[in-house]
Amino acid sequence: CHTGLVWERRLNGSPMVFHLAGINNENFIMQDEATGSWWQQVTGKAILGPAKGSSLERVPHDEVSFARWKQEHPHTRVLRPDAALAGRYAHADWEAKVRDLPVVTPRRPGEAFEDRDLMVGVEAGGASKAYLLSDLAERGPVNDRLGDVPILLVTFDGGKSVRVFDRTVQDTVGEFYLQAGEKTGHLVDSGTGSAWDDRGIAVSGPLSGRKLRRLEPLLDYWFDWKTYHPSSEVYRPGR
Repeated sequence: CHTGLVWERRLNGSPMVFHLAGINNENFIMQDEATGSWWQQVTGKAILGPAKGSSLERVPHDEVSFARWKQEHPHTRVLRPDAALAGRYAHADWEAKVRDLPVVTPRRPGEAFEDRDLMVGVEAGGASKAYLLSDLAERGPVNDRLGDVPILLVTFDGGKSVRVFDRTVQDTVGEFYLQAGEKTGHLVDSGTGSAWDDRGIAVSGPLSGRKLRRLEPLLDYWFDWKTYHPSSEVYRPGR
């Protein structure tokens, strides 16, 4: 599936080596060489074997386009395919072929989304919520609250990049909107009129230099998100 999470490959302080063991409902199952245990990609938890019940530590990641990443990290390194193993890599169109496979997650009556609708999943404040990516791309920044955490969702690069922030600034909850005029493209908070870029950094105004706390979204297919977040709320534009 589309899910892309990054996990620290250590167990009890020891580095681990993982291989693909199989796919369960289009979600990877990883096997570690040390114990032979099976691990679920989307949760980072061992589900079978001696390490069952153990969890890997999540590493922060960014859901942005490569162009955006290069712009913000001009000296970045890129992992290149190994030419000697070219025959073992999946074909470039593998995701299109997988899309034709059935999913086993049952649909509930009246569901508003299709199984493979791309969602932005967010967990904060002891709650979880799914946002249809196309809704976010069309509506601009979304001010919302998840549990006890006020959050801000921002898409850019034509919906190819998405970031989520805690919109608390100096113990005050801000409301953020797109800025008009010559600085179009920046966000502006209604409390102070400060302008913010898509990294969550205030670039002008009374709060210049302040930085919003980043939260980690997960781009995931609807069927996969609801499988592992059965109590998730769903964002409805205008409600």
